[in-house]
Amino acid sequence: MSGQSRGDTGPEREEVLGDRPLVVVDRHSTALRTGYTGPAAAGALRPALAIGCYAAWDPALADLVVAAEDRTRVRSVAERHGWPRRVRHEAARHLVKLERPPVVVTGCADARLEELAGPGCTLAAIDPGVRATLEAKPLLDDLLRAAGVPAVARVPAVHVDRLPSPAELRRAVGAERVVVQAGGPGAGSGTVIVAGEGDMGRAARLLGPYRVAAYVAGWPVAITVLSVPDGTGGVGVYADRPAHLTTGVTEPSVGPLGAAGADWSRPWPAPAAALLIECAERVALWAWRRYGAAGMFGVEGILTPDERVHLTALRWRRQRRDEVQAVNQQAAGLPPFVLGHLAVMLGRPVGWLGEPGEFNQLTLLRATRPGGPFAVRLRLAEGPPVRVAAGQGSGVYRLDRDGRARWVRRAAHPSQAPADEGEFLLADLPGPDVACHPGADLGTLEGVTGGGVPPFHGPASVSPFTRKVLAAVGGLLVPWERP
Repeated sequence: MSGQSRGDTGPEREEVLGDRPLVVVDRHSTALRTGYTGPAAAGALRPALAIGCYAAWDPALADLVVAAEDRTRVRSVAERHGWPRRVRHEAARHLVKLERPPVVVTGCADARLEELAGPGCTLAAIDPGVRATLEAKPLLDDLLRAAGVPAVARVPAVHVDRLPSPAELRRAVGAERVVVQAGGPGAGSGTVIVAGEGDMGRAARLLGPYRVAAYVAGWPVAITVLSVPDGTGGVGVYADRPAHLTTGVTEPSVGPLGAAGADWSRPWPAPAAALLIECAERVALWAWRRYGAAGMFGVEGILTPDERVHLTALRWRRQRRDEVQAVNQQAAGLPPFVLGHLAVMLGRPVGWLGEPGEFNQLTLLRATRPGGPFAVRLRLAEGPPVRVAAGQGSGVYRLDRDGRARWVRRAAHPSQAPADEGEFLLADLPGPDVACHPGADLGTLEGVTGGGVPPFHGPASVSPFTRKVLAAVGGLLVPWERP
C-alpha cells in the first residue's frame, strides 16, 4: 500500500461531489490521473482512495492507494482477472473510515461493489441490467433500428438461436465472410470470424443466441460520448473526437511485446466523422427516453477504405482508453468528460460544456485536422517470466542513439510527452521486483503528436516510431529469477 496526502478540495470537488470523497475501483489504481495531473489539472478528480490491481507512481498517486500488486509482486492474466478478491478486506477497512458515503468511479457497477462501498454510496455507472441490455451483442441491430440509426451505418445482420451451416450464414447476410457474436457485455472473446467450415467449431463453442453479421473490412474506430439531462425531458449529447483503434499488432518484428491501442491524431474524413457523431446522438437520445440512461458511453464501428462508417458495438461504461481521450477536452480548455459523468450520476448540472451543437461542430472541425493524443497498450508475449530492470519506472522517456529507452523526468500526463520531439510516456510500468508472466500488462505508451509521428500505420500495423519504442521497452526486460 502506498499513499500521499493531497488535501485538495478545489471548487470542482465542492460543486460536483458536494464534499463527498471520491473512490476509484479500477484495474489501474491510477485511473483518472489524466484529470488530476499535468496541465489544467482538476483537483476534484484526485481520488481519496484508489483500489486496483497495479501499483501507482508519483505524481499519479491518489490520497491513498490499495493495490494488489503491492502485495503479490506478480503480473499475470490470472492476477488481472482475480485482483478484487486480494484487496477486498484491506479496501473495506479504509472505506469504513471515510467520513461521508463515497462516490465510486468504476467501469461496471454490481451489488458486491455497492455492498463493499457501504450504505449511501453512489456508484458512478448505470444500472447493471440496463448496461447488459445496451451492450448485448444479439440485441445490437434491434437497438440501432429503434434509435433511428441510418441504415447506411448498420451492418447487414441476422439474429439466430442456433447456428446453421456457413453457406446459410453467408446467404443470410450477403457476404462471403461473416462475424458470429454471442453474449452480453464484453469484447472479442464472444466474437468469431467465419470464413469456412474450419471456423464453425470455434463459433459453435459460443453460447447463443447469436448475432451473425457481414464481415466489413476496414479500420476499427470508436467515439466517446457524454449525454447530459437538459432538465426539460431530453439530453444534451457531447461527442469527443473519434479515435482509430488497433485491436492487436500482428507484425512479427515487434518482438516480445504485444500492442494495441487508440489514436486520436489521425485526421478523419468529415462526412464519416459527422455520421458517427449523428449516430451517437441518436443512440444517446433513445437510451435516455427508453431507459433513463445518461453519462459517458462509447460507440464502436468500422471505417472502410471508401470512408464509410458502420457501427459494431456499444459500450455503456467508462473504458480504459477514456484515460487518454480526456486530453482532447483539456486541449480545448475543458475538464475531462468524466467530471461531467460524475455530475450526471449525482444529479448536478454540467454547465461548462456549453451548447451541444456548437461543441460537436468544433469536435467535427478538430477531427478533420491532424494532431492529438495516442495510447498503445503493452502486453508481454509468449516466453518465460521477466521483470523490468531497475530504473526510474513510469515517466517520460526518449530514445538514445543506440535505440535504448532513457528516462527523462517524472510525469503522468500524455501531453507532457511530445512525440514530435522524440519523447514518450511509459505509464503503469511494473516495479523491478514484480514478476511478469506471458499475457501480463506491461503498461501503456502514451503521448501527443501534431500528426508527424503517428503510432500506427494500419489497424494491425505499428509505425516506425512505435516499433522502435517497443524494441526499447523490450530492452528493459530481464529474466525473472525466483528469489
